[in-house]
Amino acid sequence: MIRKSVGLFALSLIVLATACKQESAADKITDADMKSIEAERALIGKFPKVELDKEVHDFGTINEGDVVETEFIVKNVGETDLVISDAKGSCGCTVPEPPKEPIKPGASAPIKVSFDSKGKPGSQEKTVTLTTNSENGHETFKIKANVTPAAK
Repeated sequence: MIRKSVGLFALSLIVLATACKQESAADKITDADMKSIEAERALIGKFPKVELDKEVHDFGTINEGDVVETEFIVKNVGETDLVISDAKGSCGCTVPEPPKEPIKPGASAPIKVSFDSKGKPGSQEKTVTLTTNSENGHETFKIKANVTPAAK
């Protein structure tokens, strides 16, 4: 019994001695990590900023069943690349197509928006919401139309 206890004690000491090797945090940080941290610090407080050519597009009077399209021009007037990670219409009848590539500072890109008026008679107002890396994280704009009901 004593022999087993001494053996377990010796094994425990060996495990403790090898498991407790201390490394400082500085040993784990590479030069690449430091460059990345410095780049992030330089960007703190700098965001892309969205400027739209219009806040609302009015299609006017259209016939029920028409599918109409327009373009909104998004300009990045901020200091870093603008990334549009998602674009959603307020209903399935409104479909935005945002650019897939980041928009560089000073550059512009179109966002196509289509509206399917099938089953949507009367005055319509739909919102498109962009999820971005701008300071507030989202941008919105609208489309409007007066849809003449289809003859029955």
